[in-house]
Amino acid sequence: MPREIQLRDQSEGQRREQLFDVLSGAEIGDTIEVVADRDIDPQLVRYQLEQGRSLEWEYAHPDAEPRELQVTVGEPLGDESHPTIDVRDLKPQRRHEALLDIFDGLAAGDGFVLVNDHDPKPLYHELKSMHGEVIEWDYASQGGGEWRVEIVKTGDSETTGEDIVTRYDVREIPKQERHPTIHHRYGMIPEGGTMELIAPHEPRPLQREFRQRYGDAFAWEVVESEPGRCRVQITKTESTGEFGESDTAADDVSEAPSDNESVEITDELDVRDLPPAQRHEQIFEAYAELDTGSGFVLVNDHDPKPLYHQFEAEAGPEFRWTYRQQDPGEFRVLIGKAETTVDESADEETEVPF
Repeated sequence: MPREIQLRDQSEGQRREQLFDVLSGAEIGDTIEVVADRDIDPQLVRYQLEQGRSLEWEYAHPDAEPRELQVTVGEPLGDESHPTIDVRDLKPQRRHEALLDIFDGLAAGDGFVLVNDHDPKPLYHELKSMHGEVIEWDYASQGGGEWRVEIVKTGDSETTGEDIVTRYDVREIPKQERHPTIHHRYGMIPEGGTMELIAPHEPRPLQREFRQRYGDAFAWEVVESEPGRCRVQITKTESTGEFGESDTAADDVSEAPSDNESVEITDELDVRDLPPAQRHEQIFEAYAELDTGSGFVLVNDHDPKPLYHQFEAEAGPEFRWTYRQQDPGEFRVLIGKAETTVDESADEETEVPF
């Protein structure tokens, strides 16, 4: 019977000491059930680095608290091996928080293998913007619902000491990825949190886009401006209601344009009987196989809003997402590829925010 340990209501040091003691006393193949008041991925990666023993773990739920997970002790790590963290069982916001914490705690030369259900390229831009030119990023496998990336910290981080959640130097991000990357990550930061952008000049078109999407629920401050470099800090705030309030839960997602007349529904994809990793794989495969002007209706047992952010980060302007039904146990969303107009293409070229 698996041993259970309780890590709730403990200090960081107490959690680490108890967890490390139990893991060190376990045999290969032993499984330990852990209950904690927060994710413990950074501690599990740190244990592997310090003790040279591999671990596998899985959370019972991607977001529910307290956090419940099973940790299985594996074989010793080889001299050239890095610990592995599989984040597919975490909701997107928790993934970023855990991975930023893990990378921040790495010493120069340390690294880990990230396993994700889609290309984690936005994380690369985020780490590089936060820490500087100290990231080694190598894909070991790509696609099929299992992307593996070996991430190594090659030197000391370039830190500023500012109180921000994340930073993006958009000058280093390909133009077509800038908007999706920024909105994808901004949607995850907590109220009161600040995102910093570094751009060649103040990104006023992006500021207009923020107003359209988020109303008055953000503060925009230029903290540095010089030729070729502008730093903007965007803080998520509580809306005053000046721009109106959302009528439905779906409004929490900044929907892709919903010109349904340009999308012909060709299929229905019901993923309710599949495990989460397989759901994502099938949905992304179905989208990849769509012809322009076609779409499918996704049927899920809960709001698939996190998928919207993944699509927004990776798909182009043809991406469409429209809620059709929102009932307990049955959510229906039209996902499609619309025809993009000449005007839209022109806007992409002339209304670039940076």
